[in-house]
Amino acid sequence: MIEWQWKQFKQLTVDELHEILSVRQQVFAVEQNCVYQDVDQLDKFSWHLTGWNIENSASRQLVAYLRVVYPTYKYDEPSIGRVLTISNVRGTGTGRKLMKTALTHIEQEYPGQAIRISAQQYLQEFYTDFGFEKILGPYDEDGIPHIEMLKQQN
Repeated sequence: MIEWQWKQFKQLTVDELHEILSVRQQVFAVEQNCVYQDVDQLDKFSWHLTGWNIENSASRQLVAYLRVVYPTYKYDEPSIGRVLTISNVRGTGTGRKLMKTALTHIEQEYPGQAIRISAQQYLQEFYTDFGFEKILGPYDEDGIPHIEMLKQQN
């Protein structure tokens, strides 16, 4: 079972922040063999959506994560970034639940605003399924082809 938490940076505990940064490093730096500055000033100006596996009551494990940067800090719109699931839950639908949960929270926080994402190009179809449309790219970001996508809210 996954427990979802939606928190601003200042609401994260030290342990939660440590786990987020550890998992981001594992997925984006180690697994993708990509050297880049993951920790940036945008973390402080973001909502953080975490998905914790709570099946083991003795401990919980971070299995899914993304951040939503506040409007005007990166783009005019709120923007989704650092989207990840850990390797042992990929292919289980956890990534889709993560995005669906994020979009629900974004609509509550920023009703009617468009949402922007800089997505790895190979995930274009995944994000298209959620209503995102390609508006730019492909372009190189840290050695990985990316595209910019936008989702209009109703």
